[in-house]
Amino acid sequence: MSRRAAGIQGYAEDAAALVEKWESLDYRDVHRAVAHLIPRRPAAILDIGAGSGRDAAALAGMGHRVVAVEPVVELRVRGALRHLSPNIEWVGDSLPGLRRLSAFGDRFDVVMMTAVWMHLDERQRRRAMPNVARLVRPGGFVIMSLRHGPSPPGRCMFAVAADETIRLAANAGLAVILNCGAESAQRANRLAGVHWTWVGFAKHKVTGSSCEEASFIGRTNHGQGA
Repeated sequence: MSRRAAGIQGYAEDAAALVEKWESLDYRDVHRAVAHLIPRRPAAILDIGAGSGRDAAALAGMGHRVVAVEPVVELRVRGALRHLSPNIEWVGDSLPGLRRLSAFGDRFDVVMMTAVWMHLDERQRRRAMPNVARLVRPGGFVIMSLRHGPSPPGRCMFAVAADETIRLAANAGLAVILNCGAESAQRANRLAGVHWTWVGFAKHKVTGSSCEEASFIGRTNHGQGA
């Protein structure tokens, strides 16, 4: 993990309150626009910026194996304790480098980044996208939500655009398959003028090659002490 993870200012201090706020939202309400991209069969899913573990727990409950990546230790510990599941593995790592995760060599059917991308500046986004793309197996998907609107006090957020994100993904070998707007699931955000764009990308299989399988070989809670 990098010495200072991008965009984490204020999250450790407010971890307890943020966990309660995020857990009050239903996974299905937040991800309604992209529900059709989640496999029905058991799959290997990477949740980058897992926060409280709400989404990881919902996905694990569907039968998926989830690696939950969260750079803020105060959130990661709370998430791991709140959502005890043999199908969730917590890892301490961060964008843009994802150094620990990349070193493991795993590949995933779906990579999710919900309310994450706006924490990276332009340079970090250019660096991050190829690192994310390398973690997707051929035939897999990347699902991202892009935040638009004012930033909360004490948070480090940057303006992000669908066009730029689609261009970066294309350069990393990901083809856009979804680009749609959505209102915020949080009433306070809606009143503040916050809204979202959901983008989805596919990593096409190479003709004549076999798909890579994600390898989970008994690692547990790598990131708790990071």
